[in-house]
Amino acid sequence: MNDPFLSEGARRRAFLKAMSASSLAALMSGGARALASEEKIVHPAAKADCCILLWMAGGMAAPETFDPKAYLPFRKGAPVDKILSTFPAIDTTLDGVKISEGLEEIAKLMDRATLIRSHVQPDLGSILHSRHQYHWHTGYVPPQTVAAPHIGAWMARTLGPRNPVMPAFINIGQRLEGIGESEELKAFTTAGFFGAEFGPFNLPYPDEAARSVRPPEGMDPGRFGNRYKLYRKLVDAHPDRDFMSDYQQESMLRSLENAHRLLGSKEKEAFDLTREPKEVLEAYGQGRFGRGCLLARRLAESGARFIEVTTEYIPFIHWDTHENGHETVAKLKQEIDRPIARLIRDLEERRMLDRTLVIIASEFSRDMMIEGVPGSEAKDQARVKSETLENMTHYGLHRHFTGGSSVVMFGGGTKKGYVHGATADERPLIAVKDPVSITDLHATIFTAMGISPKTVYDVEKRPFYATEDGKGRSVDSMFA
Repeated sequence: MNDPFLSEGARRRAFLKAMSASSLAALMSGGARALASEEKIVHPAAKADCCILLWMAGGMAAPETFDPKAYLPFRKGAPVDKILSTFPAIDTTLDGVKISEGLEEIAKLMDRATLIRSHVQPDLGSILHSRHQYHWHTGYVPPQTVAAPHIGAWMARTLGPRNPVMPAFINIGQRLEGIGESEELKAFTTAGFFGAEFGPFNLPYPDEAARSVRPPEGMDPGRFGNRYKLYRKLVDAHPDRDFMSDYQQESMLRSLENAHRLLGSKEKEAFDLTREPKEVLEAYGQGRFGRGCLLARRLAESGARFIEVTTEYIPFIHWDTHENGHETVAKLKQEIDRPIARLIRDLEERRMLDRTLVIIASEFSRDMMIEGVPGSEAKDQARVKSETLENMTHYGLHRHFTGGSSVVMFGGGTKKGYVHGATADERPLIAVKDPVSITDLHATIFTAMGISPKTVYDVEKRPFYATEDGKGRSVDSMFA
């Protein structure tokens, strides 16, 4: 898989082949069942009932957002190795803590936040975005012999729905068709071996969400019954029918029943953004991410358990800042700053924030020089160190960096005005205090939601844990 003599295309094909094999294994598996272990699983008392993940897809550079370093404005001929941040730092409502220019509205709320500045990821080698996004969302490094569930599916399966009518797991803003790396995205945007009923309700365009829960014109109970029978026939005729377990087939049918129940409910109104006053729509902005944040608030109010809102991952677009990095990040900040701040204020005003865990995260950070972890490309770094900045299109942090990134959390029992960990002030900008791995971050999130990090299910006669091998440890110092 990481053979240095394989081309990038060959690595990509090998990755997809491995993921296809695990997906097929999921279809063949029976229902995952709670595993009786020698150590009794004790779930912690839930601090939050709902989780909203605001996903900065593509690699949000910490030095350009929540962990600013020394600022060097663009100057032709400037040495590349001196560029740590391309935006100046600004004050926040938290004494002594600064974040990056362009996040002025979020800066006003940092006294309500827990800011993690020492999140670290392993260097997973090639196909970085696909592998890192899979790792972050599932807690497992791909490929796996089974299809690992998304953390939202873990919550849907373990906790069940808050409202039996509302989908427990909703994914907003990410298209799964018609963009690069769509198959890799599908690999982790799934309930895996838990079955289709615990998978995401996908809403790529927030403004069109109401259409997804609107019954077709002329639909009546009799007609739906006929469609249900037809759907059963389609399942039986599925090309993978011989590989699908009875559990997986029934799970697909239950997901259809859940969708039909939503279509006839009053809760479907939560998907209709036109019901919001004009001033609220304007406050969240016209962009897909902003409207996604507004939709997330409405769905949380109506009983959704886990909601992900993404800036959308498309290669070389949005946070995948390989060119025109500074200009691109400036635009992205305009897209996310006001909507995130308004979401937090709305939840606070509705007295929902204490029981809603809001997370801002990304698959890794970025650096001007270092790709991966320090030392992984020593020769390349030595070459870059001698380079100078000649063109504005190269001004910005464009290399993938896993040694230290930032995560921001609001509500859900987390501390207000708390900073956890730190990164070095000089390159390499690695975590130098209280590093938090993906395994332990997941353990912290699960703990806030009332799920033990050691929760385990039996899949194909083997244990599969909520955190890798059940070893995740909650960082309890982040809780109030």
